[in-house]
Amino acid sequence: MAEKQRPNVQEINLSNEMRTSFLDYAMSVIVARALPDVRDGMKPVHRRILYAMHDLGMHSDKAYKKSARIVGEVIGKYHPHGDSAVYETMVRMAQYFSYRYMLVDGHGNFGSVDGDSAAAMRYTEARMSKISMELLRDINKDTIDYQDNYDGSEREPVVFPARFPNLLVNGTSGIAVGMATNIPPHHLGETIDAVLAVSKNPDITIEELMEDYIHGPDFPTAGQILGRSGIRKAYETGKGSITIRAKANIEEHTNGKSSIIVTEIPYQVNKAKLVEKIAELVRDKRIEGITDLRDESDRNGMRIAIELRRDANPNVILNNLYKQTAMQTTFGINTLALVDGQPKVLNIKECLVHYLNHQKVIIRRRTEYELRKAEARAHILEGLRIALDHIDEVISLIRGSKTTDIARNGLMERFKLSEKQAQAILDMRLQRLTGLERDKIEEEYAELEKLISELKAILADEEKILEIIREELTEIKEKYNDERQTEIVVGGTDFFEDEDLIPEENVVITLTHKGYIKRLPSSTYRTQKRGGRGIQGMGTNEDDFVEHLVSTSTHNMLLFFTNKGKVYKAKGYEIPEFSRTAKGIPIVNMLQVESGEWVNAVISVSEYQEDAYLFFATKHGITKRTSVSKFANIRKGGLIALGLRDDDELISVKETDGNKDVMIATKNGYLIRFEETQIRAMGRTAAGVKGISLRDDDEVVSMEILEEGSKILHVTKKGYGKQTPESEYRRINRGGKGVFTCKVSEKTGPVSAVKAVTGEEDLMVITVAGVIIRIPVQDISETGRNTMGVRLIRLNEDEEVATVAKIEHEEDKEDVPEEESAEVGSEEETEEE
Repeated sequence: MAEKQRPNVQEINLSNEMRTSFLDYAMSVIVARALPDVRDGMKPVHRRILYAMHDLGMHSDKAYKKSARIVGEVIGKYHPHGDSAVYETMVRMAQYFSYRYMLVDGHGNFGSVDGDSAAAMRYTEARMSKISMELLRDINKDTIDYQDNYDGSEREPVVFPARFPNLLVNGTSGIAVGMATNIPPHHLGETIDAVLAVSKNPDITIEELMEDYIHGPDFPTAGQILGRSGIRKAYETGKGSITIRAKANIEEHTNGKSSIIVTEIPYQVNKAKLVEKIAELVRDKRIEGITDLRDESDRNGMRIAIELRRDANPNVILNNLYKQTAMQTTFGINTLALVDGQPKVLNIKECLVHYLNHQKVIIRRRTEYELRKAEARAHILEGLRIALDHIDEVISLIRGSKTTDIARNGLMERFKLSEKQAQAILDMRLQRLTGLERDKIEEEYAELEKLISELKAILADEEKILEIIREELTEIKEKYNDERQTEIVVGGTDFFEDEDLIPEENVVITLTHKGYIKRLPSSTYRTQKRGGRGIQGMGTNEDDFVEHLVSTSTHNMLLFFTNKGKVYKAKGYEIPEFSRTAKGIPIVNMLQVESGEWVNAVISVSEYQEDAYLFFATKHGITKRTSVSKFANIRKGGLIALGLRDDDELISVKETDGNKDVMIATKNGYLIRFEETQIRAMGRTAAGVKGISLRDDDEVVSMEILEEGSKILHVTKKGYGKQTPESEYRRINRGGKGVFTCKVSEKTGPVSAVKAVTGEEDLMVITVAGVIIRIPVQDISETGRNTMGVRLIRLNEDEEVATVAKIEHEEDKEDVPEEESAEVGSEEETEEE
């Protein structure tokens, strides 16, 4: 028996149906919801809100009406979606901080820059703003096409006449399916000037437009745009990114303190959350030096007051606020709009050209409409003139006709009139027979003939159409133009990153155990004889001391490696310069180091070359070799430089060419030397391999790259030091226990550092108290492996050496007197064991 047919069931292929349905949905979102039309810069919901207000007569010169009434009209007739979505869209159109030129004139609570929501729509009122009236001007003159609404019961406009370039003036943002748009707002006067320039010179370049007319985005919240490169890229390609910065001033007070006053913030930044973020950074001590934070904004404008400590550097703190908060943001520009119903990424000139072409269509259609209206009226007047010339015959014909139809047909046959002309004669009032009324008809007819001639001339000459566009755009500019809000800082980010503007000089970077960093010129430290007392190199707290000292250039990149195996970067000139005795600024104000993380190695890199390597060593003797090029792109939050095992720490990083010998030394006086080629180049996050096998209660204190003919310099915690020729250390395989290299005793203390030197350097020895002595390496005695060396610096009983660094040699400038050098070096101190 055959299966019974089910007439209401349609069999379909599920895969085909999914594909078709999703494409239909995607195109609906793209075309009918998320993307603006290039001609009027509006999405359908914005267009429907304004058209509903226009249809209800809520014009800028009429009384405010309840927002709920507008929303109901929109969702009932044109936009069958949620009322909250429609209301929120209308609210944004009425916010001075969201729209550069508000399209809705709101009355009541429409939200704030602090993120406060608008009042419910039953409480607020609205009407069209004056400038939004210009978007719909001439809409009743057949300038645009209409389409059916969602159920075919109403008609809605496809596009607005848009008598000013709203796409660029107010911008827009939207997320479709597989694509998104983000167009910043612009200054009305500049944008109109750019349209006028394109109308006069179709071959004008984008560079010329930027230089003379439309300089860049203009946000309602003002702020500053840093540099023109991002603007140029966005204008030329349709895609780009610009950096927006809050406007802040530093105010000096009579008590020696200073304050940072923020008066403008970047576009779309929530002020309340910005203040909360600053407070959080102060609370977590990621920014130090801020004593008070107040939001003093009122009806006169925005004002965020940030009070600083007396010893704080306001410029440093301001730069850190820019780096770590929304006081500096990026705005990603993606100029995606619908062109003839198709999504397209447009450059700035294409946006202007499409708008200009739209205006040509509007003016042409308006002119054609006015021409039809003028010709229709002239046609009627021609009939009236004929009737007046034969008035007695016309009256006789009408009186002799039994019906209106007979009279109309009689007039048409007798005087060769059209039906409309004949009807106009029948409708003519007797007062038109007077001489004065007859003159008015003749005068009106003559004016209409002149108007028809002008309208036909406009339609026959595109240059006349362009001239009308220019006149009307200039009129709008004069009526609504205002001052530019956003300042474009020429050079912007380049001011901080363009090395051509910063003199190159040799500097010393110091970093304390507690994390205070500063920059000093190398000439700050004068050379002394060994055994001197040194000079106070940095003001520190009682429990703080200098831990890292790097001699570098202001143009070199500094890589900061932490105990947790992460790496951060900063240019030499980005380190703030302080006086010799100042302690500097907290490094957390520069680098986003985490809690429990501290810098254990700082190296200077001039270029990121493929054949240059970084060699790593950890406290447990693990080593690794990685190309410097792997560290070219380091994020603000740092990168993993070395995968560490449990309880291990990174203690040293050096730069090599890949063919050197590596020396690893321990605190108990052992040293291993091997060729670095024994360790293959590894990836950035690799954990590494064993470099030295440690004895009990021993750990690595130094790792150096050896040059042929160099000497091994030892410095102990108690201030003893010596040099030993590298030839006394034979090469062995990596992973060995090493050889005895220094006599360690209670008198000398453990080994503090081991350096590879040539004898042409100066040695910086820094104590835990922050005292620094600069000693020429050539003044340090050369002895064998198994000796303790000579005293380099006199230390008190509770003092010890914290850090040792080698820097370029500098000729004596201000040597201390010989009797103060306290040179020590008895046979007992250099005796071999």
